[in-house]
Amino acid sequence: MKFSANQLELQKSLNYCQGVIEKRSTLPILSNILLDVSNSSLTITATDLDLIFIHKIENVQIEEEGKTTTTSSIMYDIIRKLSSGKKINFSMNNSKLQLECEKSKFNLNVIDPSEFPIAEADFNENKFTIKSKTLLKLLNKCKFSVSNDETRHYLSGIFIHQTQVDNKFYLTAAATDSHRMSISKVQLENQINFDPIILPKKTIFQLCSLLEDYDSDVIVSNLKSKIKFELDDSILISKLIDGKFPNYIQVVPKNNQKKLEIDLKLFLNSVDRVASVSLDKKDGVKFSLLKDKLNLSVINANSGDGTETLNVSFDHELDISFNSRYLIDVASQIDGEKIEIFLNDMGSPALIKDPGDFDSIYVVMPMKG
Repeated sequence: MKFSANQLELQKSLNYCQGVIEKRSTLPILSNILLDVSNSSLTITATDLDLIFIHKIENVQIEEEGKTTTTSSIMYDIIRKLSSGKKINFSMNNSKLQLECEKSKFNLNVIDPSEFPIAEADFNENKFTIKSKTLLKLLNKCKFSVSNDETRHYLSGIFIHQTQVDNKFYLTAAATDSHRMSISKVQLENQINFDPIILPKKTIFQLCSLLEDYDSDVIVSNLKSKIKFELDDSILISKLIDGKFPNYIQVVPKNNQKKLEIDLKLFLNSVDRVASVSLDKKDGVKFSLLKDKLNLSVINANSGDGTETLNVSFDHELDISFNSRYLIDVASQIDGEKIEIFLNDMGSPALIKDPGDFDSIYVVMPMKG
């Protein structure tokens, strides 16, 4: 095996690989990436057995085709420290992978590529195409509500399924950690053949990372236990969470008639400021609401207290407390200039909306006290 490739393209590919490979794998081969040089291209593959990332670099100068595997983190660390955009020469030398660039030379240990666990399933069925930025928006609107509680694995991902309203079809996403919930949908051009899935948290963040740097169509295809996302030069294949997602629709408040409307930037900055008194942001921010006035307050026994009063649109009186981090997470996803919070009483969940986005809603449970 002997070839040359561009430093920037290699760094980009290996950066994605770092998000897939587990830092402490019990199997040495899973710390490695597979390098496959053939047909004028270099294909780099990384996996943790649940997630497979495949990236193809075209127009590679190849003198001799071949395959090998080497430690991903070491190769990435070397390549990102080499001169930007320079040509890097690779070759096998005494059973080691040799890298040469300008005056630098490295010889890296390898493991036989036959040990690399790669088996791409047949995804011929259930394909549809979606714009990358549309899919990214859908995931971003929901990913912060995904649960970190591993005992309820069915909440450790985003539930994605097809829904229908009148004659329109939507790809709808929902996520909850039982303290808050996000629901968002995007309209589809046509009805698709797509089974409901729960997409794992690690896959969500890896996919979002890919989509942020990509502006074209994504081909999505799923089997019962796996899903594949195809971009122009990358493929992400993931196992799905096996479980039943709860009926999230019944959790959406239906009787919240007390509407609080406030300038988004003002609300976001004020909550963040007042919550600074709480070191871990887990203390409740108390809303003391009067007609067109909102008083925010946080009291922490160890560090002190903080208050701030805001002019708002509200026609009732109510005291209610929320986790400040949950409010900041939701507000950060709202695109317009205003945020609307629909309330009922101090013990009932709040329904939060973006007045300019009819396709997304958020539910946040109140805190006691």
